[in-house]
Amino acid sequence: MRNRFRTVNVVFNILGSLFLVLGVFLLTPLIVFFATREYSRGMGIFFAFITSALTSFLLGTLLKFVCTPGNPDRLQAILVCSLAWIGFSAIGALPFVLGLRITYLNGFFEAMSGFTTTGITMFQGLDNMPGSILFWRSLTQWIGGLGILTFFLAVTYRGGSAHMLFGAESHKIGMERPVPGLANTLKILWSIYAGFTILTCVCLAIAGMPFFDSIIHSFTAIATGGFSNHDASIAYYQLTGFRHYVVIEYILILGMLFGGTNFLIHYRIVQRDWKALFDNTEIRYWWGLILFFLIIIFIERSAKLAPFSYISSNGVICWKGVEETFRKVFFQVVAIITTTGFSTEDIGGSFFGHLARQLFLVMMVIGGCVGSTGGGFKVLRVAILTKLIKRELFRMRAPSSALSPVVVDGEVISKNELYRVAALFFTWVVLLIFGGAVTALLSDLNAFQSFSGMFSALGNIGPTYIPADTMIHLHPLIKTVFIFGMLAGRLEILPILLLFSTKVWR
Repeated sequence: MRNRFRTVNVVFNILGSLFLVLGVFLLTPLIVFFATREYSRGMGIFFAFITSALTSFLLGTLLKFVCTPGNPDRLQAILVCSLAWIGFSAIGALPFVLGLRITYLNGFFEAMSGFTTTGITMFQGLDNMPGSILFWRSLTQWIGGLGILTFFLAVTYRGGSAHMLFGAESHKIGMERPVPGLANTLKILWSIYAGFTILTCVCLAIAGMPFFDSIIHSFTAIATGGFSNHDASIAYYQLTGFRHYVVIEYILILGMLFGGTNFLIHYRIVQRDWKALFDNTEIRYWWGLILFFLIIIFIERSAKLAPFSYISSNGVICWKGVEETFRKVFFQVVAIITTTGFSTEDIGGSFFGHLARQLFLVMMVIGGCVGSTGGGFKVLRVAILTKLIKRELFRMRAPSSALSPVVVDGEVISKNELYRVAALFFTWVVLLIFGGAVTALLSDLNAFQSFSGMFSALGNIGPTYIPADTMIHLHPLIKTVFIFGMLAGRLEILPILLLFSTKVWR
């Protein structure tokens, strides 16, 4: 009983500190509210953010006052991690609920989609939505990009307990630290993250994107979240005749690649270690997978076009047509595999063929690199499973006494890590089947559409084959399953399952 009280005290005292930080963030959209003179349309949005911030401050203060502090052990840190994402989404939903007068379930869904950088949305009419709401929506993704706890540690640094909290989200940072010392690691990671965000924002603004749009899309590109302030996503800029929409798309391709690549690689590049771009297994798989999907989908798209469509009447190759097809395919491949989810073409529309649609589901499962802001199963784990299969084939033809460890970059992968990867993959499959079955049972969607929803939620990716106007009208239980999928995918499933274990709370 004493241990149970200690666990509750330690966990909820830290959560109290987290909610105090969240309260500060909930006030930042008011800068946009006053800068864009939203008050001319009424003060409803203002009070929505004030009420939400006060709720966060009061709850945080209450938890800090009632629960005694302590240094968390490993399990307690994992509980803090899981409950923090739930708590942030629960409070972060309030501006949507109070400001837009939507149901709490839809608001909670949107907030969870934001903090987990998933990008599935319950909102329509984004082009006419208040800027402060759109800013908060994108800010949730930027906060969640490197992890709620890592940001908390970066701004508060809790000494001895920080290492446990950092470890609870280490899958988002990487298997290694760029430098010794937690404080230095956090400083470097968030400096790179903020630096890429600012760089992307400046480049988009120079390319002619409105400054507010540049902020929104830089937040959600580097965080690989994919929220846009336009219903048409990035296609908006071509549809409305922006002069440099092509440049904007290429800038966002780079921004998404920044977010989907291991931040340890970025640190090495900053240190002018150019070998980082190809000298380890994961990065080689990363470039290889992108190239493979790009070539296959480009060929399929080109085959769908009329014969000689790239050749003009006088026999000259129309490079503009080649570039347009290449750019649209490249953009969507990067958007899906980095789990960002921006779009210049609807992945379920006529532009892409049946093979491309299937490959997009595969990309949703694979996701970005370990130590990136991307979701998915992660490229490194795909590499480990591939080597595990090769190991098993070797054992079938080799003597029983032969040693056959799984080796990645010269390091033997331990049995415990192999077990964890296998368990994680199996749980992925179970949840994908469960989510698809629930969606099919409680909707009129076909099998392909039903499964795509859970692929998107669990992979933290966003786009699905479910029509946008259908998503908001889905059965509440389907939305609840998707919410669980988004959270499980972001926390890599196993930590969230600990919440349901009574032994952990003893």
